[in-house]
Amino acid sequence: GASTGQREVTVQEGPLYRVKGSHITLWCKVSGYQGPAEQNFQWSIYLPSAPEREVQIVSTIDPSFPYAIYTQRVRSRGIYVERVQGDAVLLHITELQDRDAGEYECHTPNTDERYFGSYSAKMNLSVIADTLSASMAPQVLTHAEGDVVELTCEVSKSTSQHTHLSVGWYHLQGAGEHRAEEVLSLSKDFVLRPGPSYAQRFLAGDVQLNKIGNTTYKLSIRGVKLSDQGQLYCEAAEWIEDPDETWKDISRKQTGRTSLTIVSQDRDLSVDIAAAASSLSEGDTLQLKCTVGSQMSNSRHFQVIWLHNGVEVATVDSHGVLMWEDKYEERARLGQLQAFKQSNTVYVFTIYEVGLKDSGGYRCSVSEMKTPGDLHSIQTKLSSDIQVDVKQIERRLSLSVSASTPRVMVGDALILLCELQGATSTVSVQWWHLPPQHPGPRVLVAAMKQDGTLSLGSNYQNTGTRGSLQLQKTSSGVFTLMIPSTLDEGDGGQYWCEATEWSRGQSWTETGEITVTVSSMGLGLQATLRSRIATVRYGQSFELICQVTASYSLEEVPVAVAWLFQPSPPTSHYHELVQVFPNGTIVWGAAQPHFQGKAQLMKTASSFSLRIHNAVAADEGTYRCEVKVWKRNALPLGQPAATVGSNAVGIKVVLPESKLQVAAGDSSLDVASGADAAIECRILFAQNSSQFAVTWYRLPPSPADATPVQIVRTNYSSIPEYGAEFSHPAQQSRFLSQRASSSVFWLRILSTDPRDQGRYYCVVEEWLWLVDSWYKLGEGASGRTTLEFKLPECDLQLEKTSHSISAREGEEVTLQCSLQGTCLPTTNLSATWFWGEEISHLKPLLTLHINGTVEYFQESLAGRLHLRHPTTSDFSLMLRSVEKEDTGLYRCQVQAWQWQSEENDLALQALAHSEYTWLTAIPTESTLLSRICSSPPLLSFILYFPLALILLLTVAIFCWY
Repeated sequence: GASTGQREVTVQEGPLYRVKGSHITLWCKVSGYQGPAEQNFQWSIYLPSAPEREVQIVSTIDPSFPYAIYTQRVRSRGIYVERVQGDAVLLHITELQDRDAGEYECHTPNTDERYFGSYSAKMNLSVIADTLSASMAPQVLTHAEGDVVELTCEVSKSTSQHTHLSVGWYHLQGAGEHRAEEVLSLSKDFVLRPGPSYAQRFLAGDVQLNKIGNTTYKLSIRGVKLSDQGQLYCEAAEWIEDPDETWKDISRKQTGRTSLTIVSQDRDLSVDIAAAASSLSEGDTLQLKCTVGSQMSNSRHFQVIWLHNGVEVATVDSHGVLMWEDKYEERARLGQLQAFKQSNTVYVFTIYEVGLKDSGGYRCSVSEMKTPGDLHSIQTKLSSDIQVDVKQIERRLSLSVSASTPRVMVGDALILLCELQGATSTVSVQWWHLPPQHPGPRVLVAAMKQDGTLSLGSNYQNTGTRGSLQLQKTSSGVFTLMIPSTLDEGDGGQYWCEATEWSRGQSWTETGEITVTVSSMGLGLQATLRSRIATVRYGQSFELICQVTASYSLEEVPVAVAWLFQPSPPTSHYHELVQVFPNGTIVWGAAQPHFQGKAQLMKTASSFSLRIHNAVAADEGTYRCEVKVWKRNALPLGQPAATVGSNAVGIKVVLPESKLQVAAGDSSLDVASGADAAIECRILFAQNSSQFAVTWYRLPPSPADATPVQIVRTNYSSIPEYGAEFSHPAQQSRFLSQRASSSVFWLRILSTDPRDQGRYYCVVEEWLWLVDSWYKLGEGASGRTTLEFKLPECDLQLEKTSHSISAREGEEVTLQCSLQGTCLPTTNLSATWFWGEEISHLKPLLTLHINGTVEYFQESLAGRLHLRHPTTSDFSLMLRSVEKEDTGLYRCQVQAWQWQSEENDLALQALAHSEYTWLTAIPTESTLLSRICSSPPLLSFILYFPLALILLLTVAIFCWY
C-alpha cells in the first residue's frame, strides 16, 4: 500500500560467484514507495567490456525491454522474473553463461507523486568455471547378508575462490526411481551426518565415511542387510560464502549408480534382479543381473530364462549354453545383445545402445534341475519385475565447419564446408569473414535464405577479382562456400558459418568458425642443405640432402632444384652442376663435366638428394642447392613465383691413411775395396694393394749435417731415375736398385772403392690406385747403413785439429796438411786442397797427382798458390799475397793409390780428410785508407764533423798524393 517514507530499492549483496551452466537467482525488493502494491521491476547489466553502457535484460512491464542479445533467452524463459510478492522479485537465469558476468542493476519505475529516494540498486556477478568433479564407476554388486560393502568416490575441484566441499552417499530402494535416502554425508562444515535409517548403525560404527588422500571418499557398510539392497550413488557439492555470510551451493555433481543385491541366507531358493541404471537414454547400455540365492549353490544346477514384458528373450541352460529366441537372434549377431553365466549364482543380460522398444519390465526365471540336461525342473522361482525406462534424446542442432584444406596459396580456390546436424526443418545460412590481424568488424561473404535464395556481400560481388563465388547446399545438411581464386593473404583469417533453423515461428542458431591461412609462394619457403659426412675418402660416396620446407604442400606445385658447386680452393662464383625441372628434365652444366655419369639425383615429397659416387680430389669444395617454385597449374612455367637458396656445405676429400712402416735401425757394412755390396731397405707394414717408389741416398762420412745426395729412384712402376751426380753411365752401371721381395729392396754397389764409403739410406713412398689415378699415401725413411772399407795395406791419418789463422793482406801464409799414418813403400799418394765460404759449398783449388804434376782448377790462382811437398808426408799449401777474397774454410784430402799388377791400373786404397782451417784476411792500414778515400759518401760525412778535422785533413792530403 501507500507509504509516506522514502523509496528504497535493495538488491542482493555482491559480489557473487556462480559457476557456468548453473541456475541462479538474484533478489530485488522496493520499500517506502507510493502507488500500487504491485510494483514493476526492470533488470539491466553493465558488461566488463563496456562498463558505462547499459544493456537491458528483462522487464515485468515491457515485453520489448530486452536487447537483441537477450531476446531469445527471455522468450524461451532461459531468463525470467519471478514475483515473490508485490514489491519483491527474483531474477532467474536458468543456464549461466560466461557473457552473463557483469554489474547488474535492478530498477523500479516511479509510481510516487514525486521523485524521492533511490529507484535502482546494483550488484556484481562473476561467472567462474565449474571445476567440481565426482566420479564412481557404475557397478552391479551382489552380496550376502552380513557382508561388508565398500564403495569409493573421487571428488575434486580447482576453483581459485575459497570454497568448501560436501560429500554424501545416497540409497534408492528397489529398481525404480524413488526418493533417495541419505546414508551418510560429510557436510561443508566437516561434520558427519547419517540419514535417519542409518543413524543407529552409524553410532554403532557399522556405517563409516572416510577420506583417503586428497580426493577419495570411501563408504563402508558392515553387516549389510536386505534393506540395503538397491542403488547407491555419491553426490558432491561445492559451497561458497556470499557477502551476506550465507553459504550457497554453486555446483552439485552425482556419480553413476552402483546396483547392490543382497542375497538372503535362507535355505529356500530366491531370485533377485538388479540393474546398473533403469532410467536410460537412447544409445545407453542396459545391464541386468539375475542373482540366485540358495544353500550349497555350487553343487546345484540352474537354468535361467530372461523375459521382457513377459516374453522370453534368451535361455542359459545349466551348462551355460545360450539360446536366443528367433526375434532376438539378429540383434545378438550384430553384438547388440549379450547374455552369459558369470557364476553359478549370477547371470548377466546386456543390451548395448538401447532403443525406445527396449523400455518395459524385465524378469529372470530360475529353474533348478536335478541333473544337468534334465528337461523337468525341481522348482522354479521368478524374480520381481524391474522397470526400465528409455527416454528419447532431444534433437539438438549441431554445427561443424571445415575446409578442404585450411592452408592455401594465393590464387588457389578456397572451399569451406558448413555441416549441420539435427535440423528437421528449413535452414538459412550466412558466411562471415574477418581478415588476419584486422581490428574491424567481420564482413558478410554470402548468405542463403530458407528458400535457397543466394546473396553476396558487397566485397565479393566483383567476379573479376576472385571469380564467381558460390554457396551451395551440396548434400543433406552440408553448405559449401567456394571462392574460386583467392586474391591475397587478406583472404585468410577467420570464417564463420551461422546456421538458423526455423520452425513454428521459432528459430535456433548455431555458429561455427575456422581459421584459414592464405600464403604467398615465398612465405615459409626454406631450403636447408646437409650432409651426413663432411670428410670423405677417395673412392667413397657421399650424399647431399636439400630439405625444402614451405607453408604449403610442395607436392601440389611445380618445383625445380639446381645444384651449385664451388671448387676448393674457391673461385669467384659457384658453377651450376645440374638442374632438375618440374617435368623431370635434367640439364647438366658445362663447367664441371666430370660430375655427369657419377652423380645420382633423387627426390622425395620435400627433399632433393645429390649422391656423388667414387669421390676424387676434383669433388672437394662447397655445395649449395637452389629451389624454384611456380604457382599451381602455371603452364607454361615462365618466371618462378619464388626462389630460395640453401646454406653452403663443404666437402673435403682425403686420401686413405697410410700404414707404412720402414725398418729404421742403423747398421754398418764392412767391405773390401773392389768387392760388391748390398744395402737393404725393408718394409715392415703397408696396405696390401699398395705399390712403392724407393729412393736411395748417400751421405758422406762427415760432416754430420752434410746434404744427402740422391743416387737412384725407382718409381711404383719399377722405372729407375738416377740423380744428377750419378748421371754418368759408368756410375749407373755400378749402382743398381733391385726389389728382392714384396717388402725388401736392395741397393747393389758393384766393385766398391773407398770413394763409395759413407752413410746410405732409402726413402719409401706408398702409392695406391684410387678411382682415376695413382695417389701417394705417405712415405718413410730407413735407418742409416754406414759403408766402411777394409784397407790393411795403408793407414792414412791426417791431423784432426781445426785451426783458425789470420794474415794481413799482401802477406804470405802456409796451411798445414801432414800425413800421420803409414803406407807401403809401393803406395802412391795424391792430395787435393778445397776452399769455400761454407762447409757445404767447398770447391777444389788444386790437386797434386802421383806423378808430381799439379792441376789448378782456377787458373787465376796459379801464380799465388804453391803446394809444398818437402817430405812424403807433408802436403802444406802456401798462399802468396793474401787477398780479402781468400777468407774462408780450407781442407785437404789425401788419397793412397796402388798399381794392380794384373790390370796395370791404379786402384784407390785409402783416402783421408783433414779438419777445417779458417783463414781470415786482415786489411792493412793503407788498404783501409784507400777504401775510405774511394768512398764519396764517407767524404761528405767528414765535411760535416769539424771535431775530427785534423784527422780528416791528414786523410785528404794522403788521398791527394
